[in-house]
Order: sequence, then C-alpha cells, then structure tokens
Amino acid sequence: MTSLPDLKKLAQRVRHGIVTATTEAGSGHPSSSLSAVELTTVLFFGGFFKQDILNFHNPLNDKFVLSKGHAAPLLYSLYETAGVLAQKELLTLRKFDSRLQGHPTPEVPFVDVTTGSLGQGLSVGAGMAMGLKLKVKSLKLKAPNVFVLLGDSEFAEGQNYEALQLAGHYKLDNLIAILDVNRLGQRGETQLGWDTATYKKRVEAFGWNVILIENGNDIEQVQQAFNQPLATNHQPIMIIARTKKGAGVSFMEDKDNWHGKAIPKSQLEQALKDIGEIDFSIKGMVEKPEEGQSQLNQSKSVESVHTDLTGSTMSTREAYGFALADLAKQNKNIIALDAETSNSTYAEFVKKVTPTQFIECFIAEQNMVGMALGLSKVGFIPFASSFAAFLSRAFDQIRMAQYSVKSVESVRTGLTSSTLNIVGSHAGCSIGVDGASQMALEDIAMMRGIRESTILYPSDAISAYILTQEMASRPGINYLRTTREKTPILYSQDEQFPIGGCKIHYSQLGPQDTTHMLQASSCTFQALIISAGITLHEALKAQKILEEKQIHTIVVDLYSIKPLNSISINRLVKKAKQVIVVEDHYEAGGIGEAIRTDTAISKFTHLCVRKEPRSGTLEELLRYEEIDAEAIVQLFSPSVSE
Repeated sequence: MTSLPDLKKLAQRVRHGIVTATTEAGSGHPSSSLSAVELTTVLFFGGFFKQDILNFHNPLNDKFVLSKGHAAPLLYSLYETAGVLAQKELLTLRKFDSRLQGHPTPEVPFVDVTTGSLGQGLSVGAGMAMGLKLKVKSLKLKAPNVFVLLGDSEFAEGQNYEALQLAGHYKLDNLIAILDVNRLGQRGETQLGWDTATYKKRVEAFGWNVILIENGNDIEQVQQAFNQPLATNHQPIMIIARTKKGAGVSFMEDKDNWHGKAIPKSQLEQALKDIGEIDFSIKGMVEKPEEGQSQLNQSKSVESVHTDLTGSTMSTREAYGFALADLAKQNKNIIALDAETSNSTYAEFVKKVTPTQFIECFIAEQNMVGMALGLSKVGFIPFASSFAAFLSRAFDQIRMAQYSVKSVESVRTGLTSSTLNIVGSHAGCSIGVDGASQMALEDIAMMRGIRESTILYPSDAISAYILTQEMASRPGINYLRTTREKTPILYSQDEQFPIGGCKIHYSQLGPQDTTHMLQASSCTFQALIISAGITLHEALKAQKILEEKQIHTIVVDLYSIKPLNSISINRLVKKAKQVIVVEDHYEAGGIGEAIRTDTAISKFTHLCVRKEPRSGTLEELLRYEEIDAEAIVQLFSPSVSE
C-alpha cells in the first residue's frame, strides 16, 4: 500500500496533469476535476482499486465509472500518473486526432462507457456490479467492485434515485459510489450546497451504507474513510465527501464562474506554484486483482433449444418471450431486464425457466437501460423490454449507449464488440382500447435516430422468434418492435430472416419466381405495397381483394427497417406503377421516411397515423387512421371496395 506522503505527492502530480492538459487544450473542466483529486488518488493508488492496467480485459478487474464525465482530465491524469498514458499524450487533450476526448469514451482502453450526460453513471455501475456478482456466484471468488464517481450537481437527476433504490433492493454490496460534494455547479451553488447530512439521510433511506468525509481534499481523512469496512450488511456503499471545487489552486478554489473554464496561460505559473513541485520519479501503483480469471471465463455447452410454435395465430410479443427463454436456456450470458411489464412483454418466460437470468427493474426505464449497458460491458447479452411508448423516456440513455457499445461497423475495425438489445411491445395504435398515452407512434423514428442501430419489426410469431435470436449475436444497439394482438402465422419455422432482408408476397395470379420477376423487363405490377408488423396483414388482405379485381400487386414485408434492403426495394420499384407504404406509426421518422431516404423512390402514397388516436378496437382504430385493407383498396378506385 502506498504511504501517506507518497499519496500526497501523487495527488500533486495528478493536479499538475489536470491543469497543464486543460490549459494546453484551452478548454475543459479543471475545477470539477481538481475537487476529486484526493478521493481518486487514494482509491487508485491506496490499494483499494484492483485493476490489471496491463490487461484491461481481465474479468476480475474492478470497474471505475466516471459519472461526472466532464471531469475527464482527472481520469486521464490518474492513468498518466499510473504510467498508462505518456505525458506527451496527456497534452493532446481535446485535440481532433487525440484519443483523449472532452468526455471519456471507450476509445481509450481504461474507459468502459461514455459518460457526460449527467446522472447515468450509477445505473451503469449497478448493472456492472450485478453482472459481476452473477459471474462469480457459483465460484469461490469475490465479485470485483464497481466504483462510481458522482458529482453533486448531477445528483439532482432522478435517474440516480432509480439506481439507488434498485441497488439497495438487490443488495449490491460490490457497488461503491463516491459523491463529490464540491457545492458549486455550472451557474452557482447546488440545491443542497455542502449539506452532506441531508445527502446521507436520502441515500440511507434507499438501503445504502453511507460513509461521510468532512474534508474530501484531505488525503488522510480520505484514506481513513476507505479503510473502513466497506461491505456491511450486504448493502451498497456511498462515500459522501465535502470538497472544494478547484481545490489546490488558490484563485480558483471554491470560486464561482470557473466551471468549464481552463486556466489561462497567463495564470498557469501561479496555479503550478500553488500545486507545488512535482516529483515525476514517483509512479502510481494500481494493485492487481487476485488470480482466477480463467476459471471465471469457463462456460458450459448447453444443448440447443427451440420452441415449436404451432397454431394459426400468436402475437409477436409472445413469440419474443419464447425465443428469449430458449436463448437463456442455451446461453448463461443472456439476461432479461424488464420494467414491471413482463407479463405483457412475455419476458416473464425467462423468469420461469432460468430465474437467475431475469432482472426486475420495476417501472424505471432509464435505470433499466443504464443497467443493461453496464451488463453488456461485463460480458452479458442484455434484452431490456417494456411497452414501446415508455421507452421514449429513456432515449438519452439509449443515445449515450451508442457511444459505448460497438456496432457491426466498429467491430470490423477490430474493436471489442458488445450488444444492447431493446424490445418495445404494444407498439402502434393497434393496441386498441388503452388509448393514445399507451401507443408508441414515435419509436421507429427514435431508434432510427441512433446512428448505427438495427430496427426489426416482425409481422408474425415465426419471424419474431427468429429475429430475437438473430439479435443476440449482433453487436451494437438492436431494437425489436412487437405488437399486442395475435396475428396469423405467415411463415414456416425453417424460414430464414437475415437482418437487412425483406420478404416478398406476390399476387396469386402474378409471377411466382423471384429471380424471373426481377429480371423480366416486361413484367410490371399495378402497385408495390411496403409494410411491416400489424399493417402487413392489412396489406395482404388488400392484395387478395385487388387480385380478384385483376389488379396485381407485390407486398413487401419490411421486417428489417434498418438496415433496409434498398437493392431489392429499388428493383421492385421499377416493376411497379405505384408505390404505397402502410404503417402503424406517425409520418415523421417511420417506415415511409426510411424508404424515401434509402431508396430511389421520390414520390409514393404514404398511409400512416395522422390523426390523434383514441380508445377503440383494433379494427376501429386502423379504419379511423386509414391504415387498414379498405384504405389500401380505396387508393385504386372507389368501385374496387364496393
């Protein structure tokens, strides 16, 4: 363990790195970084944080999440002090070609998740802590700890309290949060200022063990706090420390209006004088974890399981439940998370067959997505599900997650992959009598906004089952949209549904051979109807009616909205006199816009939800919004529908 005098020297070096890097960059958050120097110096170099800094993929490493992501200069300076970064690289902070971005990203190997949208780190840490406990449950190994550094300003975010209550509920005693109470936010004093006693009462109310530090900028007090038994009564732990923003630099310390401002070069000399002479010969030593990672990585092979989906109808949400349960039985890394809707999303099927692979997150969707991200970063494949309408409140969490999980594109560059699967059930106005507040009519647009997301919208139980299994091995953020109502089964169980594909349904009297139809220049159809999910069945009904009137159509099941099979769609467009898109979604951002963006179609008829929906039956609502078979048929001539 590093001696107290050496810890003080290391803290000076960390401060020096923060100040010089941000001044060189001309921007950054030195004041927010300086307040937590003693807290993190003792944590990293005092023997409490166990990490093999030569092997960041060691599964027994402790984890560190910088929830106050704007304090990135602190994190970089800690690892420079540990010898992971060269001082020359530290001075590239915030440069375009530098790995050291303004907020931390996994571009540097010691960062697991991108942070910077405040209030999310504790949820991610809770997911990591739970995942690590699951990893060692059957082994005689202590679960690695997860440390989360929080700022007092971000503690106003409600997601923190979602994480607090769930971590307390699950007794995550390997989760240690550190609250840096430096009193000053971006524009003045925080809600509670230095009232650490109130913070303590609030956190203890959620079942946490709390340790107070009167002066978090005093190395000795910090060391004494960390030396206390942290794991007590199987509770998560929070260390609450009163600190000073800008600590160690006289003209910045506890002064307002320094947030997000680098020290000008004209004042750098004074700042370095305040910090004191630096001993660059001393290096911070981070203790390694105990041996045992090979044992932790061992996995047993399990026989493949496949539910036989028989019957004429089944909802896609139920098929998702069967597929997820089968995946969980085969792969112990599959984890189902649900926001107290599992008897509707059918994620409860996992709980019934492999209960240790099911996590009830209760009605707290933001925390659920954050935990799912944390689980993905310790080797699990999470499926987080709720009603699709309620996932919109977790959009920022999904948005941030895209910078932490690695997509198919990123994996091709050699980066480590991870997967975050999100499932929204009860999508569209087709859910019926529950009314508009329960109807997801913006979710496709939301997920299309994620740069490299995958969006899947199955129309029957078979495609839902197969696409769920496809998601499990696809890196990046994947979204599955499922529907409430039972629908006819359209496909056989040996059908394939490659991501990026589509299914083509031809009129009974039209060409049956796909290759011949696409290649024959003389072959044309009256209309190409593109749809997915519940409205695909309406399109197929319309196709049958139109065929009786000698109006030949092609119906495309666009089960993969993103990536979209633009090559096949463009070929089909050339064969059709008219293009119609039908969807149970608002006009903006849905299938229609996806088609218009990714194909050569410049003009088409778009049937979508345009009126404010209300309670009613499935049939009433599809008719009211004019996205049913009758609406499609009426596009050709009023007489056809008579």
